[in-house]
Amino acid sequence: MSYFSGNIDKMAGYEPGFQPKQLDVIKLNTNENPYEPSPKVMEKLRNITSEQLRRYPDPIGNQFREAAGELNGVSSEHIMCCNGGDDLLNLAFRAFCDENRLAAYPVPTYSLYPVLAKIQNCQVIEIPFDKEFNLPSKLATTNAALTIVCNPNAPSGSFISPDEIASLADEISGVLLVDEAYVDYAEKNCVDLVKNFDNVIILRSLSKGYSLAGLRFGYAIAQPELINGLMKVKDSYNVDSISIALATEAIKDQEYFKTNIEKIKAERTRLTEGLRSLGFKVPDSSSNFVFAKCKAKSAAQIHEELKKRNIFVRYFPYPGIDNKLRISVGKPEQDDKLIAALKEILAA
Repeated sequence: MSYFSGNIDKMAGYEPGFQPKQLDVIKLNTNENPYEPSPKVMEKLRNITSEQLRRYPDPIGNQFREAAGELNGVSSEHIMCCNGGDDLLNLAFRAFCDENRLAAYPVPTYSLYPVLAKIQNCQVIEIPFDKEFNLPSKLATTNAALTIVCNPNAPSGSFISPDEIASLADEISGVLLVDEAYVDYAEKNCVDLVKNFDNVIILRSLSKGYSLAGLRFGYAIAQPELINGLMKVKDSYNVDSISIALATEAIKDQEYFKTNIEKIKAERTRLTEGLRSLGFKVPDSSSNFVFAKCKAKSAAQIHEELKKRNIFVRYFPYPGIDNKLRISVGKPEQDDKLIAALKEILAA
């Protein structure tokens, strides 16, 4: 007899990207920023005091909320700190969904969504994207309590215009969560929707653009009524003193942030061109990764051959995307080694 509830017993947990223990590898499988965090973040880390560790943190992280509000053109009451973007997703499913209140999202997308739904014993409606990853019109007709759009989408890197997202927010009766974990690499974002809609939550992450994947810090942007409701659901101290301090320094240093983003965008273009020259089909990406399809050999085979060379990319053995590889944008020297390895593999 199991001690777990039926839905937990039956479900499979989320499988994060492989984390190699050795450091001398080319790791392009989990969309980390290849550049170091801001020097101001590292300076703040060196000056963390014992008193900051002895005391409980500010339970709502007002220092960060004020900085994030200023950055996004809203008041601090529109911001909630989270233990990574996944924390906000977890809170949203707990706050809005149950056996009778369903969730909806287009697929393929971030594979954590169905896992969180199963934890809540929540039914989901998955609406397939078309081949160009356009926003499915049926998404507005599901009557879901929670609708999620990952934008830019993972794993495709495709982007839906804010105007289309606004139309969706206007049509649905439930909450619309726009997962903008990768939006730092896009040309536009949906933050202004928060000013016009009381049912929109924007998810932001410091893992991708700010080189802080190891810190686990993200935040929500929404109308204060939604923020206050989500505050009821979060852990008492869901972000710690160190992460609040470092995340605040990171978003204040916009000059360093923008410089790194532009370097990665330029390298994304170069990587895309390099893959296309090898015969890969690579759509334009609005994220810090590309989604590449090869006709010459299977994606699974290429993935395994790259692993033998200590080069790690992401392969998803799921219907519809099992012939593609998601490749994070690395530093130029990393991407050059990837391209060279792919030439060898395709020629064999």
